[in-house]
Amino acid sequence: MTSVKEFRVDEPATATDLGRGSFAFTDDYSVFDWGKMPDEIPDKGASLCTMGAYNFQLLEENHVPTHYEGVRAEPDGPVLDLGEALSAGTPPEEMVISLTQVPELPEADGEYDYDAYHAEAGENYLIPLEIVFRNRVGTGSSLRRRTDPADHGLDYDEWPDEVVELETPVVEFSTKYEEQDRYLDREEAERIAGTASLDRLEELALAVDHLVTDTAADADLVHEDGKIECLYHDGGIRVADVVGTFDENRFAYDGQQVSKEVIRQYHKRTQQEWVAAVSGAKERADAEGIADWKSLVDRQPEPLDDAVIGAARDLYCAGTNAYVDGEVFDAPSLDAAVEAVRDL
Repeated sequence: MTSVKEFRVDEPATATDLGRGSFAFTDDYSVFDWGKMPDEIPDKGASLCTMGAYNFQLLEENHVPTHYEGVRAEPDGPVLDLGEALSAGTPPEEMVISLTQVPELPEADGEYDYDAYHAEAGENYLIPLEIVFRNRVGTGSSLRRRTDPADHGLDYDEWPDEVVELETPVVEFSTKYEEQDRYLDREEAERIAGTASLDRLEELALAVDHLVTDTAADADLVHEDGKIECLYHDGGIRVADVVGTFDENRFAYDGQQVSKEVIRQYHKRTQQEWVAAVSGAKERADAEGIADWKSLVDRQPEPLDDAVIGAARDLYCAGTNAYVDGEVFDAPSLDAAVEAVRDL
């Protein structure tokens, strides 16, 4: 189980063949890689499932290979396309997917053995990378700490104290299964990718970015950044996990974030000691080669106020309605939902 969705296996993958399973989306949320937080956000799971399915169907229509097979309107029900499921009157919370192999990634003293991962994976495996794309560089983006504006063809001596629009999306690679994600240079990313082509991964990331950006623009949403994960099977690469949701990607509407970033920033303002403890634990774990950074955190996050949970729920639901251009959820307009979170 991941922090926000349950992973179910119906037919396990083999060394040569894909299997079948599903993601059951929950109303849990996670910030700062913490995992399950103390609260749930109602309808969040259905929001993510609906947006994810919508994007996968658009990708398939545009000949981008994915692991998506459909959704279920009810547990153990038939596999449907999103339109069929929504016509049943309840947004789906379960996404049916093709499965690949995910071997254990051995770790000792903070060092990860990717050779062992690929030796077990063979030619059918989940690529242990996240492929990150950015259309804008926010004031808190890690890209500012790791690169200079000139690295991206920008005419600045240093990063300005404002959001920077990128003429061409920036694509980066980061680890997926390490306790603390880290960005990689191309040489190390190629080694971790195994047989899979890094050029093809970048090509797929840009295709997803383009589709999500255009779809968002139709709803007056600005698509700022996001990521994809992919599987390798029988010489080909497919987009996997979930793409283009308010958890995987960052969107803005009239200058306001419309994504999990709202809750992340709220914690930064209202639970500063916990956020600082998490940041300090990650830095110490990185310096000392400790894999389990959470064991170094001496406090727990606090629950959210009911009003904050309600505003977050409305933002997820109103944003989904706007993105898929439908009345999937009983929710206020996106204008109203955005105004409600501006002062959180």
